[in-house]
Amino acid sequence: MRTGIISAALAFLCWGLFPLYFHAISEVPALQILANRMLWSLAFLLIVLALRRQWGWLEQVRQPRVFWSFAGSAVLLGANWLLYIWAVNNGHVIDASLGYFITPLVNIMFGFLILKERLRPFQWGVIGLAALGVAWLTWQAGSVPWIALFLAATFGAYGLLRKTAALGALEGLSFETMVLFPLAAAYIGWLTLHGDNAFMNTASSSTRWLLVASGPITAIPLLLFASGARQIPLSILGLLQYLAPTIQFLLGVLLFREAFTADRLVGFALIWTALALFAGEGLLRRGRGEPAVKVS
Repeated sequence: MRTGIISAALAFLCWGLFPLYFHAISEVPALQILANRMLWSLAFLLIVLALRRQWGWLEQVRQPRVFWSFAGSAVLLGANWLLYIWAVNNGHVIDASLGYFITPLVNIMFGFLILKERLRPFQWGVIGLAALGVAWLTWQAGSVPWIALFLAATFGAYGLLRKTAALGALEGLSFETMVLFPLAAAYIGWLTLHGDNAFMNTASSSTRWLLVASGPITAIPLLLFASGARQIPLSILGLLQYLAPTIQFLLGVLLFREAFTADRLVGFALIWTALALFAGEGLLRRGRGEPAVKVS
């Protein structure tokens, strides 16, 4: 149990500190960061797979259902990563953290709409409270918090596809990067031909090394998460998941000095209250041995 908690906590700690990493390589355009992340992640994952001699799963991806499921999850993951990188490097770390705060509630809605899970009145109330927070932020800003909503929607949909996936965490991420590799390689090749490849032409030596490090930086937290998730109850894992957006939020406010007015605090407080009620009710029901949701 203790090893599992440490592994999962380290994974969420790494994800929480991601703004520091992307801010350090902000001289590189977001799309180029994403392409490099795909290339170096695949290289690192192939090394891990080779060391573990873990290739049997390649037979499974020949099945059309498995292939297209992971092709879809790869697109969602790439879109999520791209917007997150852009948000961090354009002064929207707080908005990005909001996206991951509301992701668990988006997961509830996906469960209701797609998996036909029945929600209790209390859960509807929690969702309504969070929606009120989003509506308040929209009214105060004069525009929909699209960064947060897009990040929550893409990551929630990604989690939904991976929930019933045939491959494990390592194999799944490896195949997702394989799916995206041709696009990333073609884009990097096109940039190189036109003299716009930041890795080769304009990036400092430290930035180049940080781009290369995007492979292990991407894969290691995922492997830690997969290890921890197998060893601890979902109730503990569900609470630990709030560690990452909390760290991101604090970085946005305290380090990057992003604007956070009292009006925005009201919206965030409504969403945080909804999350606290959701987590507390879930812990209470699990303690009683009751299911969190029912399938209709």
